[in-house]
Amino acid sequence: MKKYILAAVFISASIPALAEKGHIADDVYVFVHGGPSNQYKITGRVRSGSSIDILRKSGDGKFIQVRTSSGKTGWVDANNVENGDSIQIRVPKLESALETSEVLVKQQSTEIQSLRGELDTFKAENGTYSDQLSKLNTEITDLNRQIDNMDESNLMRWFTYGGLVALGGVLLGLLVPYLPKKKKRRDDWM
Repeated sequence: MKKYILAAVFISASIPALAEKGHIADDVYVFVHGGPSNQYKITGRVRSGSSIDILRKSGDGKFIQVRTSSGKTGWVDANNVENGDSIQIRVPKLESALETSEVLVKQQSTEIQSLRGELDTFKAENGTYSDQLSKLNTEITDLNRQIDNMDESNLMRWFTYGGLVALGGVLLGLLVPYLPKKKKRRDDWM
């Protein structure tokens, strides 16, 4: 048991502690066979990521007949074939779309900043207008009160004038019979 622990310590000591990350290069070839198995002669090779046309599958589904971009046909292992565009074709499209998106994001960010500035301006103006509206509403309320008071005052004044005129009429009606009467002159000439 001590031998195994010693061996494990020796092996772990020989592995560098800060190994650098890496990957296997995508520059790999897949062999093309003359028939639907590894038993057939190799007729060529196709670089990984190359575009192909899928023609048909073998009866057991392990091999696929393909046509390369140069027009050659052959059979390749089904594990090496995927539908759609390869990463080599998709990555430049995605990079282009990413650049377009980044430009659009920058434009939208600039537009958002501009709109935020306008929004702040509108909020400030709205606050000013709200204050003015509040003052005007208060002034309108005060003026309506004054108008109501003036209407009541005018009504009281007319009632007072009407009452005075009526009182004067009554007094005049009472005093007129006591006023000395003018005697009628007699004209005796006739």
